[in-house]
Amino acid sequence: MAASPSTARAINDRLALRLLQQEGPLTAGQLKQLTGLSRPTVADLVERLTAAGLVAVAGEAGEQRRGPNAKLYGIVADRAHLAALDVRTEGVTVVVSDLVGGVLAEAALPITGDAGTGPAVEQAVALVERTAKEAGADRLHTVGIGAPGLIDPASGELRDSTGLPEWHRRLVAALQERLPEARVSVENETNLAALAEQRDGAARDRDTFVLLWLGHGTGAAVILDGTLRRGASGGTGEIGFLPVPGTRGLPSATDCGGGFHSLVGAAAVAELAEEYGVVAEPGTEPPAAGAVRTAVASAGPASPSGPASPETRFLDALADRIAVGVASVVALLDPGHVVLGGEIGQAGGEALAARVRDRLAALSPLPADVRSSTLGGGAVLRGALLTARDQAQDELFGAPGH
Repeated sequence: MAASPSTARAINDRLALRLLQQEGPLTAGQLKQLTGLSRPTVADLVERLTAAGLVAVAGEAGEQRRGPNAKLYGIVADRAHLAALDVRTEGVTVVVSDLVGGVLAEAALPITGDAGTGPAVEQAVALVERTAKEAGADRLHTVGIGAPGLIDPASGELRDSTGLPEWHRRLVAALQERLPEARVSVENETNLAALAEQRDGAARDRDTFVLLWLGHGTGAAVILDGTLRRGASGGTGEIGFLPVPGTRGLPSATDCGGGFHSLVGAAAVAELAEEYGVVAEPGTEPPAAGAVRTAVASAGPASPSGPASPETRFLDALADRIAVGVASVVALLDPGHVVLGGEIGQAGGEALAARVRDRLAALSPLPADVRSSTLGGGAVLRGALLTARDQAQDELFGAPGH
């Protein structure tokens, strides 16, 4: 059945807006060429989008060209302002951007464990408000939050998880109360990191892959056929609880100690580095990631002949540990591609990824490429911003033509 005129207009408008988002300002002629629409149809949609305040003239194409055909049309970036939050156990980072994702202001605030739930929530909310004011945003249209823990697939809310600060759960409700006009949503941090790696990072060429998060916590995100998989309870990727050899015991329903986290979590990696005498250079980087980066800078090639340096042996031992979890994921999902994410995965780079890849080839009959993250710890914030931008654009871009 043919689409109604109003539906056809809405489809054309969204197509044009997506192209302007991806390509930047375009002329009407370029929109005609990229969309395959007729010249009158393009003229009509440009007029509609301009009247709706979504598109405006952004300049002219070329020094020698003048007139209506030279006009460049672009998305009105300040039509909406967005905020993205990366909520960690030890603090929160906030970014405020325009509708096309241009960062206008950014801030971070450490929040100690003894701050108390109420004060911690107030500090985080106040940080969002200050950052929005600094960005010149009178109001926020959409707020995307990345946080550790499970997201209830039915309610979309952060579930109560043992070991996570209570202020994490309270923050979402507090932001919605203080920003009643904003759309506030929360997503698991590792899932957001995977979405960012797929859009802008190491998995740009893949629609099926697993992101293994190696940082303060341990997790995994699963994207199959281009879709993020959360599972029946929202717990897909809770790989820190995976029982593995090499630990002192077994994990429990309330504690991942004894699981895969005990091998590759930041504390375990720092302890392993200390065993091999690898010391991180002083800096702002977390100790575990710093130790890995120091080792990569000093180590020889993987599996060298002759005596190996302490840095090489440390990376080899770390790769042994990581490969145990990766092999389990590959055996169950056969994703063909695994990204080592988080601060530790990024710090290890190709040197660590190559070691894991070699060990995986010996452990599993299923082929899988292993790459290091190109976004590292910043992937969560990037994913939260991308998600907020998509949500805002879906709402705003759906308006014309209806």
